[in-house]
Amino acid sequence: MITGASSGIGLAFAHALAARGADLILVARSGDKLNSLARELVHCHGILARALVADLTESGAASDVHARASALGLTPNIVINNAGFATHGHFDTLSLERQLDEISLNCRAVVELTHAALPAMLNQGEGSIINVASTAALQPLPYMAIYGATKAFVLSFSEALWQEYRARGVRVLAVCPGATDTAFFDVVGAAEAGVGTRMATDTVVNASLQALDRGQSHVVPGGANRMLGLLPRILPRQTILQIVANMLRPRHQGSM
Repeated sequence: MITGASSGIGLAFAHALAARGADLILVARSGDKLNSLARELVHCHGILARALVADLTESGAASDVHARASALGLTPNIVINNAGFATHGHFDTLSLERQLDEISLNCRAVVELTHAALPAMLNQGEGSIINVASTAALQPLPYMAIYGATKAFVLSFSEALWQEYRARGVRVLAVCPGATDTAFFDVVGAAEAGVGTRMATDTVVNASLQALDRGQSHVVPGGANRMLGLLPRILPRQTILQIVANMLRPRHQGSM
């Protein structure tokens, strides 16, 4: 089961796992995109692919989509919590409702779907949960404060579960990609942010699946990203905040 499967990293996970012969449950809000993707994957790889449309910002939606899959006899043994979005701008000027939806999708939906999926995995004595966090989890993000905080939650939550369940056959991995070649920054209204070269989605997915196979608790794809991730451990926190603020400061008003 892949959330946010219709684009970006979620789409790359769908193609990579289909190529490995995995049957897929594709979850996103766009029914047209999901159904088109499901048909493509079935045609190209001969797998089973089922599209389940859901708005995971809604309370209970993630639990419900797992129940819908189970009712179809499609209880997943791999769950990839990829769906998420960010807001960019001064915290006080951003829509509170939008930021609360951001928390719901980035955090609550991850918790709900993980909680729904774990019992069957534990009964089987095996299973995998991949939660897509971000290098944003490694330090606070001025002007993207809610996004950074939600991804820090995902990283902490995932690593705690890694320790809780690894002896019971369930692998949990937090993926912390840096800037990736998706529409993320365009959608969030931060296309001008100084985030450097963007990594290919396939590179992120391959690093993630390799880390899962090795039983890691988290992975930061890319050597440059791993080096940058070490800076908060070396430099004073206020220095890091100033650097990040200079990268992400809105260049114009009217950010999302």
